[in-house]
Amino acid sequence: QVQLGESGGGLVQAGGSLRLSCAASGRTIRSYAMGWFRQAPGKEREFVAAISWSGGMTYYADSVKGRFTISRDNAMNTVYLRMNSLQPDDTAVYYCAADRSGSGSYTRSYEYEYWGQGTQVTVSS
Repeated sequence: QVQLGESGGGLVQAGGSLRLSCAASGRTIRSYAMGWFRQAPGKEREFVAAISWSGGMTYYADSVKGRFTISRDNAMNTVYLRMNSLQPDDTAVYYCAADRSGSGSYTRSYEYEYWGQGTQVTVSS
């Protein structure tokens, strides 16, 4: 069983930056694909970014491409999401997720077996 814990959320002004962390415990995630999703009030959860088990492949939603960067440190059992040029539309609860197959589509939430509790990101205009 894998437990995921997100941190690093908060309140930031438009144009600012945050770095989210997702620390895994229970077992190593080195063979897992990892993803970040977000859910804004009144909206469905949406894909943000994902990274392959090796870190060699990354995927981004069009809305964050060029602004967000996903990375991982398998030695630390941690995944990161660096978010730059934040906009009010980025306001949401951000969730970290783990796909133990390591070879899914990366973008579909139902392929991820493990989820964190989420961290709130609020961007003021």
